[in-house]
Amino acid sequence: MTDELLNERYALAIERIRQIPAEKSVPQPYRDFFAQMAQYLCKMDQIRSRIAEGYLKTASEEELAVFNREPYEDVIGERYETSYGNPAFAVRALGETHGRSLCCLYRELGNAVVWVYEDRLLELTAAMELYLELYAMFEEETLPSAQYVKESIYWYVSDYAEERQEYQVREIVDPSLHFVKDIVMESDLTDLRYLYQYGEYITENEKGTARFLNTFSQEEIDAMARTYTEGFRKCFLVARKDLSKKKTVSIRFHIGFERMIRAAILQFREMGLEPVISRGARRTWVAGASANKQYDYDHRNDEALYLNEDLVKRRLRAMQVKYDEYKELADGYAGPAVVETFGEVPFEPVNKKQALHLNERQQKLRVGFQNEAGQIVNRYIKDDEYGYTIIAYPMPEIDPRYEKIFREIVKINTLDYEKYQRIQQYLIDALDEGVSVQVLGKGENRTDLRVMLHHLNDPAKETNFENCVADCNIPVGEVFTSPSLTGTTGVLHVTGVYLNELYYRDLCLTLTDGMITAYDCANFEKEEDNRTYIEENLLYHHRTLPIGEFAIGTNTTAYVMAEQYGIAGKLPILIAEKMGPHFAMGDTCYAWAEDSPMYNPDGKEVIARENEVSAKRKEDPSKAYFGCHTDITIPYRELQSVAVEKADGTTIPLIEDGRFVLPGTEELNEPFG
Repeated sequence: MTDELLNERYALAIERIRQIPAEKSVPQPYRDFFAQMAQYLCKMDQIRSRIAEGYLKTASEEELAVFNREPYEDVIGERYETSYGNPAFAVRALGETHGRSLCCLYRELGNAVVWVYEDRLLELTAAMELYLELYAMFEEETLPSAQYVKESIYWYVSDYAEERQEYQVREIVDPSLHFVKDIVMESDLTDLRYLYQYGEYITENEKGTARFLNTFSQEEIDAMARTYTEGFRKCFLVARKDLSKKKTVSIRFHIGFERMIRAAILQFREMGLEPVISRGARRTWVAGASANKQYDYDHRNDEALYLNEDLVKRRLRAMQVKYDEYKELADGYAGPAVVETFGEVPFEPVNKKQALHLNERQQKLRVGFQNEAGQIVNRYIKDDEYGYTIIAYPMPEIDPRYEKIFREIVKINTLDYEKYQRIQQYLIDALDEGVSVQVLGKGENRTDLRVMLHHLNDPAKETNFENCVADCNIPVGEVFTSPSLTGTTGVLHVTGVYLNELYYRDLCLTLTDGMITAYDCANFEKEEDNRTYIEENLLYHHRTLPIGEFAIGTNTTAYVMAEQYGIAGKLPILIAEKMGPHFAMGDTCYAWAEDSPMYNPDGKEVIARENEVSAKRKEDPSKAYFGCHTDITIPYRELQSVAVEKADGTTIPLIEDGRFVLPGTEELNEPFG
């Protein structure tokens, strides 16, 4: 489509939308909804014009803060209670017939802020035209049926599937996408007005981070960036993969870290890698704050309105076509380098019956899509040529002592690589003597779990556990394996844990032969609500999941720091998993790369790269992979013992009463003293 035609479509759409707030051709209660949406779209048009006029460069920081808030004000705080973006209010105000569909439309139109700031006119125009199509339906003498409204939204999603898929592929592999990169590389980062150029919701977290990083010397910033970029390089080195064949790296970060990211971009370029930076899936790769996490949670399953088999097939076809179109870029893609953040107040969602929920058939379709999509991606971005690194830093909201905590995290991220590698080898040597590992909780922790290990045919050359230091996962501190499922049985329990930005109270999973057979938590009064919460956010709509990883975290320094500042519950999985034994539910650590050899620094091959489920990949990959891997850590304070069980019935104690007791690992207890 030519720019001229697209501009003409946009002009016609916005001209018609401007007329709607004054019209009365739609009956109540729908008239108020469509008027509000028209006013919102007109506001987006005004914002688009002001951006084009240079307002983001000339306005004061105070003016930009007001300007930034405008697209989000309807879902912030108490206003959300009477927002059409709230499914509970939408159904109450608009009725059961159309409330959910129009609430879904509200969320889709809410994406306009991204399209406006990035000047993605096609997406903006298409959404406006959908709005006008639905408005015209409600102008008719007879109200449209619920099915008719749903079909209109379905065809909007289906008709633009190819365009959206193309952009999603480009967001991963195409370095020519320059919107974010230009902000990072060309802005005056000492002038915090730059934060408002993204269009993301900006809070004191983003401003406080940028302000604090501006107090660092350039040498300190370069060192932070070097820890991050070297972790990526070491990931390839340890796995014996050739980084020189790669051309791009995907940088993902939270707004406020631009000084570090600018330094990282220059360092990656020294390695021959050009960064790809974009907002990514659900605006999570480069993002500001959430204006309302409950709003995001309420709309997590909006595709339940229209998801069917034809749409899944169309998306998969589009993905295949677009990856083939961009196959050269995909071949040069090295992987993601991620800067995570943590410290925000833990979010405990409210489950709303009015929100859209996937039915059983749709759950299977989503799972099937994820499996098929994974296979497509793996054909073009081969796992045996792919790497990644993840590092994490706190946000100002974590504690009034934020600056001290931040500097403590910088220290933790740079702990002695060789020291931990040496100590962890003692653990691995002991673990390789066993057939299983017994893990017991203490106090209120009810964990009682036996983890089965793979048989080593040649212990002199083979090992079950990877010696993980600071490469892919920063900071240092774990040994991990993919357990054998048969015989892995018992109960995994944590009194409280924060997983994927959601809090779980008294999470309890029962495993039989390595598969989850029962699950519960205490977040909600009704048992049904607790089970649904786990099914949607931990099982990801699978009936069950296998245990994909067992690990022993060794970073007692991080643990003691977290206890000292009282922030253990706010740490990300990346750090929390290094602070005790942890268990990952879902895919193994080596998903899609089971056939690629992996070696420890001592030269032994890690042979525990698959389990009885992932072995099915050779016949039917859809039965081998689940598209999720969620780590659950038992903190040292809730740990009675971890012991290796040998074939002759004897045991080798590794941890007792939360302290390391295996000879050679005593140094790990020093932070406790």
